[in-house]
Amino acid sequence: MIKHKIIIAATGASGAIYTKVLFDKLSILKDQIEDVGVILSDNAKEVWRYELGNSDYENISFKVYDKNDFHAPFASGSARYKTMIVCPCSMGTLARIASGISNDLLTRAADVILKERRKLILVTRDTPLSLIHINNMKTIAEAGGIISPASPSFYSKPATFEDLASTVIDRVLDLAGFELNSFRWNEK
Repeated sequence: MIKHKIIIAATGASGAIYTKVLFDKLSILKDQIEDVGVILSDNAKEVWRYELGNSDYENISFKVYDKNDFHAPFASGSARYKTMIVCPCSMGTLARIASGISNDLLTRAADVILKERRKLILVTRDTPLSLIHINNMKTIAEAGGIISPASPSFYSKPATFEDLASTVIDRVLDLAGFELNSFRWNEK
């Protein structure tokens, strides 16, 4: 079985429920994980507190790195982290990544993932999109990144907000190469 070395980052875009569900699912998939490094922007923490009404991000079971910790292993390609998921990804963060601006650990890690030709998955949440956003997405896609909008599906008939968020997170974890049981269209 593949053991994943993965970076999870969250920015200040609305959608803290996606980040929470991602951490919950990664905890369940721990037998497939070698290492998880986490970066939470200040705005991500603020949005989490506002939207989810708690500070449970303080209790996640993975190592959290300071946004300016350029000594984090994944600040270099030599650490061989294979995947980075930014969930949710604000348009400002997306723009900095598309422009190659590495002014904090999150954008440096994304830059490393792209330059090493590894998997960068950006879970965008904003709507509507301006032409600037679309062009930045195009730039990232051309560089090898994956834009995976937080567009939930409804054919699994989700009953809770967590179930609805899982329809997005399951797709993201599929893209990252995890083996998981999730609803598959027209499969028993």
